[in-house]
Amino acid sequence: MSPDYFAFYGLPQTFRPDEAALKRLYYAKSRETHPDFHATTSPENQAEMLRQATLNTDAYRTLADPDQRMAYLLRQHGLLEEGKQEQLPPDFLMDMMDLNEELMELEMDADPAGIAKVAAEVTALTDTLDAGIEPVLAGYEQLPPDHRPAALQQIRTYYLKKRYLLRIQQQVATFAARS
Repeated sequence: MSPDYFAFYGLPQTFRPDEAALKRLYYAKSRETHPDFHATTSPENQAEMLRQATLNTDAYRTLADPDQRMAYLLRQHGLLEEGKQEQLPPDFLMDMMDLNEELMELEMDADPAGIAKVAAEVTALTDTLDAGIEPVLAGYEQLPPDHRPAALQQIRTYYLKKRYLLRIQQQVATFAARS
């Protein structure tokens, strides 16, 4: 299990942290733990300050990026495993079959109109997904503890769908660049 980055900063676990407060905490910890300020201390203290500075950087990079933060929280709750092939809902995969077929056709014949059509479909799907999950993300921190597992499952499904759509967007961008 990775370190608790929220506890490191004294923040509650949330999908929508106060970004300005997070940045202030990062800079405060940076000043506190920067190895240059501990150059005359014991080797043990220097090593600890280096470890703390590294932890600070890793924590900030993770929590400052919404996608990394979401993946981090899902991993912290055992809902996402590195390197594991995650299962998407079958109904979503069925919906994606048409898009994948259109992509296969575009790979053979890069039609600008077809590329634009697929790009618009993916954007619409992504926008719908984002709008649907936003209330869950924004309200997660206020949920009673017994309601959080269900919210986390919704967020996990959203995250997996979003990653799938991102891969399709990357393919569409590749086709667009070729045409």
